[in-house]
Amino acid sequence: MSRAFLVVLDSVGIGGAPDAARFFNGDRPDAGANTLAHIARACADGLAEDGRSGPLYLPFLDGLGLGAALHLASGADAPGLGVTPRGLWGAATETSPGKDTPSGHWELAGVPVPWDWHYFPDTQPAFPPDLSATVARAAGTDGILGDCHASGTEIVARLGAEHLRSGWPICYTSADSVFQIAAHEEAFGLDRLLDLCRTVAPLLHEMRVGRVIARPFVGEPGNFTRTGNRRDFAIAPPSPTLCDWVAGAGRAVHAVGKIGDIFSMRGITDVVKGSDAELMDHLDGLVDTATDGSLTFANFVEFDSLYGHRRDAVGYARHLEWADARLAALARRLGPDDLMLVTADHGNDPTWSGTDHTRERVPVLGVGRASCAVGQVAFADVAASVAAHLGVPAQGPGRSFA
Repeated sequence: MSRAFLVVLDSVGIGGAPDAARFFNGDRPDAGANTLAHIARACADGLAEDGRSGPLYLPFLDGLGLGAALHLASGADAPGLGVTPRGLWGAATETSPGKDTPSGHWELAGVPVPWDWHYFPDTQPAFPPDLSATVARAAGTDGILGDCHASGTEIVARLGAEHLRSGWPICYTSADSVFQIAAHEEAFGLDRLLDLCRTVAPLLHEMRVGRVIARPFVGEPGNFTRTGNRRDFAIAPPSPTLCDWVAGAGRAVHAVGKIGDIFSMRGITDVVKGSDAELMDHLDGLVDTATDGSLTFANFVEFDSLYGHRRDAVGYARHLEWADARLAALARRLGPDDLMLVTADHGNDPTWSGTDHTRERVPVLGVGRASCAVGQVAFADVAASVAAHLGVPAQGPGRSFA
């Protein structure tokens, strides 16, 4: 049985992006950001002792070549990492002009972004008046709340009570190319929120805004909590991706996590969502049930959403160690002809200033081949390699290293 499992650990960067100085968190360029190295240093320095202890412990991923990939990407060495690799390993560099989810995933799937994304200015108001009026009209309200750059948890805590009183949706953005709408699942209605996002998404996509994101929450003033019913309405990729290549060959493409949203369900056979723990269970199950020739494409977002953006290095370390143990157990059950590649889409250094993604190279680690150093590769080479493993013609610019 020859199958492919492409696993994206969202935001697990390894530094070294050659153009990092062109990308910023506030006024600080991303040059020097290194998600993995800085987490490992925090652990070694005793600054990540909540729920875990000691140096960062990733025996499975490091055994494949994580520490070696880190050194290759950025010249950095990380405490606790750096054993002699026994898997496929290398470091990938992105060419797309962004450090966001669609840019990273599309390029990993063989389609570098051919345009510059639209970003809203960090001003208040952040949105053009006609856009805000269109959103309010689609919501059936007299206006919107927010209209600014904000953290999702912070803005809900600050404006949630006013949202309940007025019924106006909370609209905000970030350094990413996104338009986010938060609303109370019960008072505003989850279906109404999703319909609102679906209605305004084409307008935002025409502006080259990458995603409209529904951010439902529940609770009362002083105790609001975001739910797991987030939905991303992403602009469609400009050309066929790895998912389309595989589906076009008559194979199944299983989406785990937000992969279906990122690719606008193009080339996707089925999709499962949930917490990272639930998604790991689904991925584990697909090792048993995925059919010959299939692609399983998984994204684990909580590295990014719960720990990177919130600058929580200890939480990030715990999550890395959890994923390492789960992926090790999963890898032992792969078939002899299966390929599993573990990579990331960008960085999100929890020790960096600001709250945004960081421009970094990412690791490329493989199970299912003899030890093999693939060196410095392109994001698009990942798609070409998966396609080659599955015997599917690749249509993008990448070159296979598998």
